[in-house]
Amino acid sequence: MNKKLLFIPLVLFLGLVVMFMVQLTRNAAGDDPTKLESVLVGKPVPAFKLEDLFEPGKEYQQTIFKGQPLLLNVWATWCPTCQAEHQYLNTLADQGVKIIGLNYKDQRPKAIRWLKELGNPYMISLFDGNGMLGMDLGVYGAPETFLIDANGIIRYRHVGDVNPENWNKTLKPLYEKMLAEAKANNTKAEVKA
Repeated sequence: MNKKLLFIPLVLFLGLVVMFMVQLTRNAAGDDPTKLESVLVGKPVPAFKLEDLFEPGKEYQQTIFKGQPLLLNVWATWCPTCQAEHQYLNTLADQGVKIIGLNYKDQRPKAIRWLKELGNPYMISLFDGNGMLGMDLGVYGAPETFLIDANGIIRYRHVGDVNPENWNKTLKPLYEKMLAEAKANNTKAEVKA
């Protein structure tokens, strides 16, 4: 037997130890282990054509994400965390926050019943029954929320529920920054005209 082959398990083991040490160091440094980076941050919402949840046959495309900053909230009736965040999304919508819902890998009748019973915070409700847009967005599960600027560019990805703590600490400042940028860009466009 070749003696070099005996070192392969040792090298693999040492590689695993290094990976674990790096992860432990990141967690000890205060990095959020639930934060999932998105390769789409800084890029436009992927192209899609999806039906309205309430009106089968009525289709939307990615152009719905242009014109104003908004949140894209990925949710499903099978997701207990989605139910936990739902009332807060209603509160945000009542405060004027623009939210588009993406019903993800769900059953349309259940989703419609959910929104009728719990309230509908969404300007538009997209039905992604097969999860294709979710997959294009890199969704791992529900809930996830994307902050999208007035140009349709994904600016931030939040994994997990939206609640008062993470809204006020992270999401609201980013949303308000996008609103200010959109207002400044509209003012510049008006001056040029």
